[in-house]
Amino acid sequence: MRWMHLLVLLLAVSPAHGEILKVKIDGIIDPVTSEFITGAVEEAEKAEAEFLLIELSTPGGLGVSMQEIIQVILNSEIPIVCYVYPQGARAASAGFFILLSADVAAMAPGTNTGAAHPVFPFGMEDETMLEKVTNDALANLRAIVNERNRNYEMAEQGVVESKAYTARESLEGGLIDLIAENEEELLKLLDGREITRFSGERQRLSTQGQQVRLLEMTLRQKILSTIADPNMALLLGVVGLLGLYLEFTNPGLMVPGVAGGICFLLALLGFSLLPINLIGVLLVLLAIGLFIAELTVQGFGFFGAGGIVAMTMGLLLLIDAPNPEVRIQLGLALAVAVSVAAIMLFLVRLAIRSHLARVTTGRGALEGLIAQARTDINREGGKVFLQGEWWEAVSQEPISSGSKVRVLTAENLLLTVEPDAPSDTPSSEEPSDAVQ
Repeated sequence: MRWMHLLVLLLAVSPAHGEILKVKIDGIIDPVTSEFITGAVEEAEKAEAEFLLIELSTPGGLGVSMQEIIQVILNSEIPIVCYVYPQGARAASAGFFILLSADVAAMAPGTNTGAAHPVFPFGMEDETMLEKVTNDALANLRAIVNERNRNYEMAEQGVVESKAYTARESLEGGLIDLIAENEEELLKLLDGREITRFSGERQRLSTQGQQVRLLEMTLRQKILSTIADPNMALLLGVVGLLGLYLEFTNPGLMVPGVAGGICFLLALLGFSLLPINLIGVLLVLLAIGLFIAELTVQGFGFFGAGGIVAMTMGLLLLIDAPNPEVRIQLGLALAVAVSVAAIMLFLVRLAIRSHLARVTTGRGALEGLIAQARTDINREGGKVFLQGEWWEAVSQEPISSGSKVRVLTAENLLLTVEPDAPSDTPSSEEPSDAVQ
């Protein structure tokens, strides 16, 4: 009986195995997604999980992030199951490579995958560069598909010809391993299934009675994922710049400065996670210069229109990524360009008007005003009535009492005046029957 007690004791202290960990990827493949999946694989390895389930729904994303995820999957110590779900989801472009790299590739009915041909923004690629990128993608694909014993011909067509496949076509063609209506059915199909790891090791999966634990992004990753969206980063950047401009031009407001600084730093953080195109940056700077030139040299609208075009193109080219979901959208770029142009023209016009406006305080505020002579005025002196007050005044030429005069200078409470030529300029306030 002693050996039975020992056996029970060993079973009681032995760690529990077989937990299934799960992550959901719904959106573009970016550095935050790569970090999230990498962390999930590491946690699954520490927990000695049965496998990690990646529920995938993505239009694609950044090639660098895709390569990082594939590398993590291929070197994982535990099996990785990739499941395109729910119905209507897709694993396109970068998602196609990630799906094929998993130990088990599964799809739900009504999903699709493929359309992984390399592209460049706005067709700017040349044939040589496109051929290099395509060949590199195909070599990467061969290294994955051959080891996973999947249909390379169909996978190649998904890259070279941008073909997309339904779940049924993928299963019948040998691209994936399973079709499952939902997660429950998927786990039943996986129970007892023997798989071959990328290293060649064979392993049998067991899912019966296993708990599925969902791993979620940390608060930091959720924030980064939000601001890593180029459209959100752009809006944060515009709001931040406007807030900082208001604070610099009107010191002491505080709220625009604080909010603008936070938004601008968040935008910089978001853009730091994305590949930035230098040409796009230069076009945005050119647009700002054209907006300023429109006001300073009066370009009759040509500089302003050119600035809107330059900023729109600059924003569209700002993110150097082939996938449209990773770039700034045309509608948003155009809206931001027009809005920024209108705001900048308005603010710069106000600044120019303020700079050219006549001084309204101090001695300079009196220069150019119209007053009325209350006595005869000559080089020796006289008196004028200006803005409800009597002033000592001198003039280089004689001025008779009751005449209108124009103030030339004001120095130590003494005004230098000259006769005012008839004009429509309103005179300063003067009371009737004023007495000295």
